Amino acid sequence: MCETTRLLVATGNPGKLREYEQLLAGLPITLTYLTREGITDEVEETGETFADNAVHKAEEYARISGLLTLADDSGLEVDALGGAPGVQSARYAGRGATDEHRYQFLLERMRDVPCEERGARFRCVIAVAEPEGQVYTAEGTCEGMIALAPRGGYGFGYDPIFYLPDQEKTMAQLAPEVKNRISHRARAAQDIRPILERMLRRRHVSGSC
Repeated sequence: MCETTRLLVATGNPGKLREYEQLLAGLPITLTYLTREGITDEVEETGETFADNAVHKAEEYARISGLLTLADDSGLEVDALGGAPGVQSARYAGRGATDEHRYQFLLERMRDVPCEERGARFRCVIAVAEPEGQVYTAEGTCEGMIALAPRGGYGFGYDPIFYLPDQEKTMAQLAPEVKNRISHRARAAQDIRPILERMLRRRHVSGSC
């Protein structure tokens, strides 16, 4: 029986990998990632929802790697933009755009939107797939609003412009340990943990690592 199981986190984003190292701490797993496994295949996010994309990536990378695989899809939904950028969050300012380009592009589109109409949320769906084909999902959201200007040096993505009224800070102003308690990814990870625990117990009993 294996003491730990390798879990492939299907990301090339170092910030996201660091978050999962904290969010999944204490589980009998060893996290690995695409580059470490020598995986260069790129699975396109062609789904219409976060769940579509997360499941597709988890299933494909589990098939390619032969490992238990975790993938997520997450993004920002802005009420004044009809829910955009949504599943296009990473491509909102065009392919190859930096995080700063993306959030500045969004701020420009929000330039004339008054404070009371700047509601938004981060949404994350996590999928965990086994090479044998089983896949499980969990979802988390975090409500806030779009700030008038970027603030803070933590985090990544749209964190500098996502303001949390309860915290009186943007997501990028929160210390990592605080963000990892309240973020959309933290809430999805909290719900996926018991599912992972059951999967790991079953795999250990069967001797599959």
